[in-house]
Amino acid sequence: MPKGGWQEFSSADSLQRPAAPAASTPKAQQMVRVQPTRGGKGGKTVTVIRGLELDAAGFKALLKKLKTRIGSGGTAKDGVIELQGDQVALALDLLTKEGYSPKRAGG
Repeated sequence: MPKGGWQEFSSADSLQRPAAPAASTPKAQQMVRVQPTRGGKGGKTVTVIRGLELDAAGFKALLKKLKTRIGSGGTAKDGVIELQGDQVALALDLLTKEGYSPKRAGG
């Protein structure tokens, strides 16, 4: 095909499946950090959970468990879970029961 040419349909060669995701780190070996923070939240404390290696569905399922157990709101965005309020102890407990080895970070 000449340079700058137009092709209506892609050739069979260009149809490649995306590579399978690499085997994720086992839950117990992930560096999960739970930290209370107030920065940029209008003075309100939120609990931030970082270091989870999950897909979008996994984040959604874990967030639902955390919110139900803790009884507060929260969100998952950019690979980080944020829970409303200072919920560090409860989050550490639930993550440990789920098979992770979480650690408290920050203040």
